[in-house]
Amino acid sequence: MLSLAGRDLHIRGSAVHDVQRRVASSRIASVAALPGRMYLVGRHNAAELAKSARWLARSREHTNFTYDLTPLNREHLAWFIAEVTARSVGEIRAYFEEVESDRGLHEHLRRAIKASDRQRLADRDVRFGRRIGWYALVRALRPAHIVETGTDKGLGTCVLAAAVRRNGAGRVTTIDVNPCSGYLISGRYGAVVNRHIGDSIDVLGQLEVVDVFLHDSLHTAGYEHAELETVGPRLTEKAMVLSDNAHASGTLSDWAEETRRRFLFFGEQPRDHWYPGGGIGVAWSRSS
Repeated sequence: MLSLAGRDLHIRGSAVHDVQRRVASSRIASVAALPGRMYLVGRHNAAELAKSARWLARSREHTNFTYDLTPLNREHLAWFIAEVTARSVGEIRAYFEEVESDRGLHEHLRRAIKASDRQRLADRDVRFGRRIGWYALVRALRPAHIVETGTDKGLGTCVLAAAVRRNGAGRVTTIDVNPCSGYLISGRYGAVVNRHIGDSIDVLGQLEVVDVFLHDSLHTAGYEHAELETVGPRLTEKAMVLSDNAHASGTLSDWAEETRRRFLFFGEQPRDHWYPGGGIGVAWSRSS
């Protein structure tokens, strides 16, 4: 049985709930709710502002931002890659650990950034974000030829090259129209990479066989579609097609439907970063 104090609290609680119900169903409901709504928005914006201020103070990057994923988002990425590659999630988690703890790769990237004349626009604290998914996919599938459009500084290319080196076989072709791109690609990682400076459509038209294709160049629907149309006839039967623009465009999913492929998308959740994140779109053959 309730004590007298307990009954009093119960009566007061019921009275409060009754008032809340009356207000919620009245004409002033939206006005009464406004302070609470303003508090929620203000709390969210304050947290985002704090992240932005920390980034402005600590980071040098101005494009192609790098960050870690939240622990839960990293786990979701492991399940995503496991589903796409038909491998166990345990195997994919092991590949994540492998690349994240690769001291040789981390040291190479730090040295290359430090030696570059663009070091003031890059962070030396190397973080891979969704690129650990690229790495795990290559480790799981062991493709002979990976093609990437949009080299930029070459961080993603080095991650792909590290996976190829671990596999013991394979090549990475990376394409960028900017002659200053790819300054991180050298040494043992550059040894498994073919760099092309030029229009990606022209270069793709000269290739023969592609096992993994990654669109990360000009992020317009028209150009992405042109790349897919060009690389399509060169894809192997079990080829994987990835888009680094699938969070902003339906081009890859539309193309997958047109060519009777499967499609899945993973959305990033960066940890302690103002940028909302990109993602990985993957299209692959229904027969694989």
